[in-house]
Amino acid sequence: MSAGFIGRERELQLLGDAHRSEEAAFIPIYGRRRVGKSELIVRFMKAAGGLYFLGKQAPAGLQLAEFLREAALALHEPLLADVAVSGWKQALEMVLDRAPRDRKLVLALDEFQWSAYASPELPSVIQELWDRRIRQQRNVLLVLCGSYVGFMEREVLGRQSPLFGRRTAQIHLKPFGFREAALFHPHYSSTHRAEAYFICGGVPLYLRSFTPTNSVETNVVEQILDPYGPLNREPDFLLREELREVETYHAVLEALASGRSLHADVARHVGIDGRRLNYYLSQLIELGYVGKRYPLTESRPTARQVRYEVTDPLLRFWFRFVFPNLGYLQQMGPRKTYRNIILPELPAYFGTSFERLCREALPALYEREGVEAAFEIGEYWSKDVQIDVVGLREDGWTDLGECKWGPVKSLPRLQAELEAKVPKFPNARNATVGRRLFVRALGRSVAPAGSGPRLHTLDDLYSVDPVSPTA
Repeated sequence: MSAGFIGRERELQLLGDAHRSEEAAFIPIYGRRRVGKSELIVRFMKAAGGLYFLGKQAPAGLQLAEFLREAALALHEPLLADVAVSGWKQALEMVLDRAPRDRKLVLALDEFQWSAYASPELPSVIQELWDRRIRQQRNVLLVLCGSYVGFMEREVLGRQSPLFGRRTAQIHLKPFGFREAALFHPHYSSTHRAEAYFICGGVPLYLRSFTPTNSVETNVVEQILDPYGPLNREPDFLLREELREVETYHAVLEALASGRSLHADVARHVGIDGRRLNYYLSQLIELGYVGKRYPLTESRPTARQVRYEVTDPLLRFWFRFVFPNLGYLQQMGPRKTYRNIILPELPAYFGTSFERLCREALPALYEREGVEAAFEIGEYWSKDVQIDVVGLREDGWTDLGECKWGPVKSLPRLQAELEAKVPKFPNARNATVGRRLFVRALGRSVAPAGSGPRLHTLDDLYSVDPVSPTA
């Protein structure tokens, strides 16, 4: 497995700048589970020091007692461990009273949602202390970190939150993009890097589980299909950590992973009415595991156009290939399951995944090409046509792209397929239409086109630097 801390340079820089600042700082960090939030904080605190507390699904009294034990160690105040407090306000004030005056104290409350569920007054307590003490003391960097994205957006960042308007910065930590994910497997070819990304996504824990010296097939067999593999039950564990009625969530995710994307089709497959399905979908969306898709045009999408998909690649792979075949897997074993059940379906599965990668790559291509206009990127479909990549630009251009993961026998044929789709795209503003072809590779007998659509191979996409993030 890969070792060491990879990436997150900009996030570490932001935390470091806040720590060196002469002002107090309040930085919420949020993002889905396993994305590396805790690892980021711990990495930063190795140099900065401070008080780190991990919230749990436990009563408030137990959490407060553990918080004070951690405070006693971090502040070198052993008597704190035995103090009985009435609540979070008293506990936090005791920490602030003992914060060093010659340097900034990092106070990190991780898995904040669990502490707040047990003590609903906690956000208001922190708001009062921030307004009355922390901002004036200037010697505290407060970090609130949570895995439940919806909770953090409502209860910490949202307009109705007591903490609204107090943050000095925020970090929405997302999975790595495909280029950063490739750093976990530096010796893989572009094809194998992409395949690992199609399965693991950009989640560091999953990428590290794939041994860089083993093939993608061996990693799938040993890390996902083998009952002792670290990712074998990971999707189930993820759901059980956050949700109840996991059997219904299993059914929803299986329906989506199998290609049922319409609301009515999912409800029919799961066997529940549409209103109940809305609840399950909203929970999965808040956790960052499911997302909405719609055909990208200049017009607003209607509710009837919305489709749903599993956005987490490991969950998508697991509920597509593993969960429906658990009986076969138990009877026939990992290797036969891979070869008989999974391998025949992979070309089509990877083809759809490649389309997502191409859409992800387009912003960096725009930056390399000097496009300065704002843009939206997505896909388009109707009863008559499916267009894999759409880039709506505010400079009077619209880019349409065709993606091909499988062997390319004829570029003119692929170009003709794209050209036939162009008139079917609703170009109400009469934009200039750019054409792009995205292919995994060109065979030796396939000559690159001298003119016509822009051509991007997978190697090209990996060679383009990621878009520089904006503040």
